[in-house]
Amino acid sequence: MKFTVLTFGCQMNVHDSDWLIRAMESRGWTAVDESEANIFVINTCSVRDKPEQKVYSVLGRLAPLCKNTGDFVAVGGCVAQQIGDGFLEKFPHVRLVFGSDGIAQAPAALEDLAQNHEKRLVLNDFLSEYPEREGGEVLPNTDLLPPGIGTIPGQAFVNIMQGCDNFCAYCIVPYTRGRQKSRSSEAIINECKSLVKAGIREITLLGQNVNSFGIDKKGKDLSFAELLYKISDINGLERIRFTTSHPKDIAPEVVRAFGELHNLCPSLHLPVQSGSDNILKKMGRKYDRTRYLQIVDDLRKACPDIALTTDLIVGFPGETDEDFEQTMDIMERVRYESSFSFKYSDRPGVAAVKMQPKVSEDVAQSRLARLQERQKSITRESLDDLVEREMVILLERPSRRQPSGGISWRGKDMGGRVVNVYFAGYTDEKTLGGKMVKVKIIEAKNHSLIGAKVGEPW
Repeated sequence: MKFTVLTFGCQMNVHDSDWLIRAMESRGWTAVDESEANIFVINTCSVRDKPEQKVYSVLGRLAPLCKNTGDFVAVGGCVAQQIGDGFLEKFPHVRLVFGSDGIAQAPAALEDLAQNHEKRLVLNDFLSEYPEREGGEVLPNTDLLPPGIGTIPGQAFVNIMQGCDNFCAYCIVPYTRGRQKSRSSEAIINECKSLVKAGIREITLLGQNVNSFGIDKKGKDLSFAELLYKISDINGLERIRFTTSHPKDIAPEVVRAFGELHNLCPSLHLPVQSGSDNILKKMGRKYDRTRYLQIVDDLRKACPDIALTTDLIVGFPGETDEDFEQTMDIMERVRYESSFSFKYSDRPGVAAVKMQPKVSEDVAQSRLARLQERQKSITRESLDDLVEREMVILLERPSRRQPSGGISWRGKDMGGRVVNVYFAGYTDEKTLGGKMVKVKIIEAKNHSLIGAKVGEPW
C-alpha cells in the first residue's frame, strides 16, 4: 500500500508520525507524496484553534483524492481524541480515528482496513499504562538506521511519558492525551542505547511535563534526574536535550545536572506563560514569579551559559494592562533567547472558557505585537554577544541560501542556536549530514548565526 502522513502540532506529534511511518514500512507499505497515496494519515493538534481548523480544511481537500474503493483517510492525535466518531459521521472517506494512546494500535488497524473496505474503527480509549509500541523501533545490534529514523541526521527523539496531570486552566492536553503515564525507564534507556549504536549523536527526551517523570509510578522507577544521569552515561551519546519542562516540578537535582553532565545541552525551554502572579494563579500554574525567577537564578548559577526559551500567552481572561506589563518585565529580567507567544483562545472543556472578562481581540493583538517586537530585539542582542565565540555545531541540512564554489550547511550549537557554515570546495552534500564541526562565529543575523569552520568536520 502507498500511504502518506500529514503532521500538525508539537514535536511529540512529529515523533509519533515518524514512528508510524517506520512501523508501516516494516509491514511492506510505501511512504509516498500525497499525490501518489492511497491511504492518508492526518496527525492532528488541538492546543490552539488554528491547527484544528486546518484539519477540517485538509479533510475537504483529500476527499477527491480518495477515488478508489480501498482509498481512505485516518485521523489521529489530539483532535481525533476530542472529536472521536464525529469524524466518521461528517466525512465518509474517514475510516479510522485514533487518539494518543491508540497510535500503538494504528499500524494493525490500518492493515485491517486496507483489507476490509466496509469497516470503520475508533481507537480512543485511554490506557492506564504507557502503551509501548512495536514495529517501528530501532533494533539492537544494527549498524544502520531503519527507514524514517532521524529526519535530521544524527538526531532522534525518544518519548519518556504521555499525558499530563496539571490541568492548567487554558490547556486541553489532559483531555486529549489523558492523564500522565511514564514509560519504563528500562525501555527508555534501551531505546537510547540502540539509537546511539545506530549512529545517533543527539537525543531529545519528549513529554508533556518531563520533570514529573516517574511520579505516577510512586517511587517504583527512576526520577527524571536519575534518568538523565543514566542516559548521560551511555557511551557515544554526545548530546542530550529534553522538552517540555513545567517550572513547578523542576527538581534541584535536574538544575544541578546542567552543571554536572558533560553531554546535557545548556539549553532549556521553561514555559512561564505569564509574568503576573494574578494571571498565573488564574491559569493554575502553581508557581509565582518569585519562584520562577529563583529557578532561573539557580539554573544560571549551575550553568552560566544556559540558553533559556519560553512560551507566553497574552490576552488571558482578566489580563489587565498591569498584568501584561509584568509579563514584559519578566522578559527583560530573564532575557529569553527566543519565545513562542500566542493570543489566548478558548478550547472546549477547559476551565478558562468560563472565565471573565475576556480580553478584546484588538487589545490582545496589540499586546502580542509589542511583546514579539521586544523579543525580536532581545534575540538579536543575545546573538550579537556570541560573535567571535568558538563553538561546536551538529550539522543538520543544507542552508536555504547556497553560495557558489562550495556548500553552506545549517546546524545547531549546544545551546540550540541555528548556525550556518560555509564549506569551500565541498560538492557532496551527503558527506556532511550528522557530522560535527568547530566554528568561530563571525556574524549575527536576526534569528541565526554565521560561523567560519575551524578544522574539518568529524
